[in-house]
Amino acid sequence: MGGGTLTTPPGTSPPGTFAVCVYCASSDRIAPHYLELAHAVGRGIAARGWTLVSGGGKHSMMGAVANGARAGGARTVGVIPRSMVEREWADTDADELHVTASMRERKQQMEDRADAFLTLPGGIGTCEELFEVWSAGALDLHVKPVVMLDPDGHWRGLLDWVAGLTGRGFAGPGPMQRLRVVTDVTAALDACAPDRVDHERRADGATRGVGPA
Repeated sequence: MGGGTLTTPPGTSPPGTFAVCVYCASSDRIAPHYLELAHAVGRGIAARGWTLVSGGGKHSMMGAVANGARAGGARTVGVIPRSMVEREWADTDADELHVTASMRERKQQMEDRADAFLTLPGGIGTCEELFEVWSAGALDLHVKPVVMLDPDGHWRGLLDWVAGLTGRGFAGPGPMQRLRVVTDVTAALDACAPDRVDHERRADGATRGVGPA
């Protein structure tokens, strides 16, 4: 399977390796500049000596971010459901390709293997992945950075809707404070960086016991 190692058991990234999980589109119908964005993110992850964790697909932005990371020398870890492997969607060039029985298990493994989460433009699947780690972070269930890279306003409607929930009393200010929204690759990776993780942990320790924001 190319350069990848096909495995099924859960686990985490190798000790001492900082890993960023990237959520993004897998549709082949999107504009080319989104593929360029994903490739640039992959190259940026490699330039910092980090590991990429992705959904293990070879198409669209998911494939582009993995290719960009490998082009820069980064280690790539893909996590993909068996049903997608059977459809020949898998990124078989990944250094590690972990096959799960279900989408739920896939998301859990991706979360467990990552030290930070970065969301790029995507569809409803990307939305689901974002909301899971975002809401968990807002509830203090983890202290990993949750970052959104939105250079062209792709997510603006979603962010306005969530802000509206706060205005109507359905949510407190915590969720919007927990998500870092940026518009360029460098700022996105800076927001994911290990020192940012340490900052989040210190902040979490300082507010533990106060209750949800």
